[in-house]
Amino acid sequence: MLSAGIAQQSRGEAPARASPFIMTDSLTPKPVRASRVTLSQLMHPEHANLLGNVHGGWIMKLVDEAAALACMRHAQRKVVTVAIDSMVFRQPIKIGDLIILNAEVTYVGRTSMEAEVQVLAENPITGEQTHTNTAYLVYVALDEDGRPTTVRPLLSETEDEKRKAEAAKERREQRLKQR
Repeated sequence: MLSAGIAQQSRGEAPARASPFIMTDSLTPKPVRASRVTLSQLMHPEHANLLGNVHGGWIMKLVDEAAALACMRHAQRKVVTVAIDSMVFRQPIKIGDLIILNAEVTYVGRTSMEAEVQVLAENPITGEQTHTNTAYLVYVALDEDGRPTTVRPLLSETEDEKRKAEAAKERREQRLKQR
């Protein structure tokens, strides 16, 4: 039996490469950069209201997807949404804009993770970008039976990542007070 890499090469394909961030030791902290995800989508009329502004619910759906992917990358597990902090739409996103969502994990608890999502609207003709909102979402990692499971710690390497982690701890404290 041929290995997958040899079989791919024999078909003229490049061998599949494992992500350098896939880790098997569950105690080793994983860097923030390993969780980063960027989603981009062109906004069409079916995404918008009669004024040509993209529906807030559509933006929230994309934010949830981007944040979930960042958390799945970190935990290497399926995740479920637990909380979405307030989402304020500072600028509209219009039909024809490219919506860009940049997500990364900012905090890790025992089974939960917080992800930050920055939302940009880009005019694909001019390249002009507008920051429309930032959202913070919380997810819980699930084991094979659908129960919460522990996740590896987060390694904040830069000053910006450390600042975001401190702010995330404060948001976590506020969420716990609301329970």
